[in-house]
Amino acid sequence: MLYELLYPLRDLFFGFNVFKYITFRTGMAGITAFIVSVALGPMLVRRLAGIGAKQTIEREGFDRLYEAHKGKDKVPTMGGLLILAAVVSSTLLWGDMRNKYVWLCLGVMCALGAVGYVDDYLKLLKKDAKGLKALNKFIGQIGVGVTVGAILYLSSPDWHRITVPFVKHWFLALGPLYILFAAVVISGTSNAVNLTDGLDGLAIGCTLFIALAYGVFSYVTGHAVFSQYLQIPYIAGTGELTVFCAALFGAGMGFLWFNSHPASVFMGDVGSLALGGAIGAVALCTKKELLLVIVGGIFVMEAVSVMLQVGSYKLRRKRVFLMAPIHHHFQLTGLPESKVVIRFWIVSIILALFGVVTLKLQ
Repeated sequence: MLYELLYPLRDLFFGFNVFKYITFRTGMAGITAFIVSVALGPMLVRRLAGIGAKQTIEREGFDRLYEAHKGKDKVPTMGGLLILAAVVSSTLLWGDMRNKYVWLCLGVMCALGAVGYVDDYLKLLKKDAKGLKALNKFIGQIGVGVTVGAILYLSSPDWHRITVPFVKHWFLALGPLYILFAAVVISGTSNAVNLTDGLDGLAIGCTLFIALAYGVFSYVTGHAVFSQYLQIPYIAGTGELTVFCAALFGAGMGFLWFNSHPASVFMGDVGSLALGGAIGAVALCTKKELLLVIVGGIFVMEAVSVMLQVGSYKLRRKRVFLMAPIHHHFQLTGLPESKVVIRFWIVSIILALFGVVTLKLQ
């Protein structure tokens, strides 16, 4: 918005020329999103607590950690609304709103946020323990993913060619199957973040480092000189997603202000599904989908731990982990919650750094 309003005035005052630079608007987007989060946070927390938007912790299936988590049933949920408000307002303010990729990522984030909101609304306010039916939630996620995949697939005849990490000048051509692939990426990341959101600050902390990594990917992918030097596909316009990633980072930092241990608010499905969808959308737009396995390794590990646990119990009646997702397994080994969270953050930082390094290993 400010780009469209103020940059054309550069001939009247040279200072407005600064709005041309993505780096300037990226920094300001992150700062703005953080300020919005911190400013609105206390009011939202009070409002959520006032309407009774608090999760219920059941003993059944959670008895071994019930004592460690029982106080959390007094903490309001649906704090993801704060993240959505901060990201959307900051991106609208500092982004180039003529850019289709920005609108696409904002659309995915808001759409999956809406799916999560319905689930949270039913569970927390309508006191329906099951919330949104799993099938309906899955249909919503797949629907968003298919829409994104179709838009990108139709935008370029070569978009279906997937870049492969560590390999130069070799692509995985999917053809029309790319649309299904996009749906898997979107639904997979949104569900993985949802599964990771089980300890104070865990999911949002890991998201911060992934947002930074994909901010770098967005910038170099949309920069003709850098992309040529790194020998990665150049995609005009994706540099603007750096602003979106910065807003995601700033909003996440602001939310962590309230979500750090002991948390005063949880993000709920409205936050976790939206964050996962946003990450998946940026990965698709920058054609760095397969790097999600590395950069988002914590989320992958959490999702895989659940699949292994469920599969093993159904097939062998034996569990692989003490409890799934895997962060609860480490809790049951005796590690305090804060130590589990910080160690997961450390691993996430290392994976994000390695993901960025792979740009030079192409």
